[in-house]
Amino acid sequence: MIANSSTTIRFLLASRQCELNSLRYLLQRGELVGKISQLVHMLQRERGTSNMFLCAGEGQFADELSQRARDVAGAQAPLLAQLDTLESQIAASPQASRLFSHVASVIYALSLLPALRQQIRQRKLPLPQAMSFFNDIIRHLLSLVFELTDTAAEPDISRALIAMFSFMQGKEFAGQERAIAAAAFAAGQFSEETRQKLLDLIERQERCFATFADFADEPHRLRWQQMQTDSQFERLRRIACTGREGFAADSGLRWFALATQRIDAMKIEEDALAQTLMAHCRARIAAAEQASHQQQADIESLMPQPEEEESRYSVFIDNHGWLESGGVRPQLGRSLLTLVQQQSRRLQALDTELAALRETLNERKQIERAKSLLMQHRQLSEEEAYKTLRSMAMNQNKKLVEIAGAMLAVADVFPLPPKE
Repeated sequence: MIANSSTTIRFLLASRQCELNSLRYLLQRGELVGKISQLVHMLQRERGTSNMFLCAGEGQFADELSQRARDVAGAQAPLLAQLDTLESQIAASPQASRLFSHVASVIYALSLLPALRQQIRQRKLPLPQAMSFFNDIIRHLLSLVFELTDTAAEPDISRALIAMFSFMQGKEFAGQERAIAAAAFAAGQFSEETRQKLLDLIERQERCFATFADFADEPHRLRWQQMQTDSQFERLRRIACTGREGFAADSGLRWFALATQRIDAMKIEEDALAQTLMAHCRARIAAAEQASHQQQADIESLMPQPEEEESRYSVFIDNHGWLESGGVRPQLGRSLLTLVQQQSRRLQALDTELAALRETLNERKQIERAKSLLMQHRQLSEEEAYKTLRSMAMNQNKKLVEIAGAMLAVADVFPLPPKE
């Protein structure tokens, strides 16, 4: 029985060590999300400047375009460096396959940036196509964040990741709104299609920020509520959404400046969310390390001293049906049982708390995968795929996630896209 007790102790300690390793991996993921956040923001700024460059006359915004490219390169380098180390860290993880697939998509998308910039500078790329390229690169980066969020197994950290991902996604829709409205102001009119796009982007922002508010902690929620949208921005937004004419010639520049100011304020909140995420990770690691040391000390205090005569202890069965005998003291057997039960109850409590979070993530995952399916098989943009899902849900009086689930259930019968 001494051997059995030693094995029990070994696996108790191994369980704690696995938990610590998982938390340290979460810390690395938090650092990775922070780097992605910085790169996404710089790409959003470059997209906005490219938009204005293509809308403006010769020579305007050219210097700003070069600076934005340098800013992106500065944010891209540390992210790629950390992605290079990812394979050796998590290759054995069950989630590694999907995660590595997203990493491959990100690296490929970023490799297209130099050619995209050259076409923009030469004005060889139409504005909608240029914006679509930037949108796709950012979408791949946000999909990587979502995959990192989906693999978290710690409730507080999962909530912080979901809050941050939702906020990043809302901020991206705000960036797309800025680009589309700026181009329309520059053109001097808002078509019905443009107005519908803007209304859709505003609705999607509100959805994302509502999810953020559901999962963020109180300080972040309050700070977001206190961020008042500029009245001039709201006035220009109303003009854009209603298609009113007769706005001033410089409305496009004013809109771009005000929308940029709004997005930069969002970045400050996003950075605060990243800091909170990292603080959660470090606090949980510290708490887990302390608990591990305490568990080790508890076990050591229960072990028999060399001078004790272990053979005098008789067989006993406690009320849980656990059997100990021979050279193991009843006290050690009962105490080991208590430690095993405490660890089991604690892990069960974590699983229960994570269940609700996983349900939310699974719904988001189904919607994202259904969108990807439509994009792949019907050659739709991300925006068109989302609109298709939403339209189907409205027509059938069902939830978006129900439509997505039904679509994924029959995914195998979708016709393959035509070969180019």
